[in-house]
Amino acid sequence: MNILIKWIISIMLIMIIILFFAGMYFFHVAQIRDEKSNQPDVLRSKNNPLYQYEHAFLSRKKTIWHEKTSDDLTLEAWYVPASQVTHKTAILAHGWHNNKTTMAIYGELFHQLGYNVLIPDNRAHGDSQGNVIGYGWLDRRDYIQWLNQIIQKNGVESSIVMYGMSMGAATVLSTSGEDDLPKQVKAVIADSSYTSLLDETKYQAGAMYHLPWFPLVNVVSGISMIRAGYSYSEASPLEQVKKSKQPTLFIQGDSDTFVPTKMVYPLYHALNAPKELWVTKGTKHVQSFNDYPELYKEKITYFLNQYNP
Repeated sequence: MNILIKWIISIMLIMIIILFFAGMYFFHVAQIRDEKSNQPDVLRSKNNPLYQYEHAFLSRKKTIWHEKTSDDLTLEAWYVPASQVTHKTAILAHGWHNNKTTMAIYGELFHQLGYNVLIPDNRAHGDSQGNVIGYGWLDRRDYIQWLNQIIQKNGVESSIVMYGMSMGAATVLSTSGEDDLPKQVKAVIADSSYTSLLDETKYQAGAMYHLPWFPLVNVVSGISMIRAGYSYSEASPLEQVKKSKQPTLFIQGDSDTFVPTKMVYPLYHALNAPKELWVTKGTKHVQSFNDYPELYKEKITYFLNQYNP
């Protein structure tokens, strides 16, 4: 009997050790800065429907803005003023392992709509400092600071739209639920957000790695709590949306297999504010603008004309 107990204890210890090292590996993959992925994007070819958007915005004169976070990181952003003086500003949030250049196509879209454009590099991305990725949860407080800087520099009459795609969509949705969101924020546009980091990692455990999510995701979430300061269940755009009062446009592709399409519906239904939902046919993750460039612009224009005319 004693031998059996020893064997059971030994097996349990081995499993705990394996889980710990597997958790550390996946935490590193998911949440530690990847320098290769933070380099400027490979630019689109001339036959791409968004080539002109990207080329035009990257050619525009930019001012570099900086922000110091509460944990002493220096963040960097591009600022491009509108062609004509305006109080309207769009702040754009990029996705996981992306950076400012990823958002050039959206920057040009909002520039054409007459907005000043601010595009930060989120912490642990691009030219901003930090080694641990915030997944929109740490970033939500950084974006409150960016919003306040816009108001400080452009005036209290500022009228601000927050736009984000993928992790950036989670960022702006999470920011929208903060108690101290400036009143100058008039609308939110979220393209392909996950409901929570827990839901997304549970899904990806099976989709990307063909592994059962339990108990590995719990272990990684526990490591995140220690290393990053937040758990995966805590990082929840869904819970933040429940507190938001901002008019919000939700966009999602119906063929999204990275952030599954079904996640957009609880986000949409959770919002107790003016809202619109556009699910694009045949579209994969954050490809709605690429697949429907003219309609994408029309949808956003119509939405903004209602809530930030």
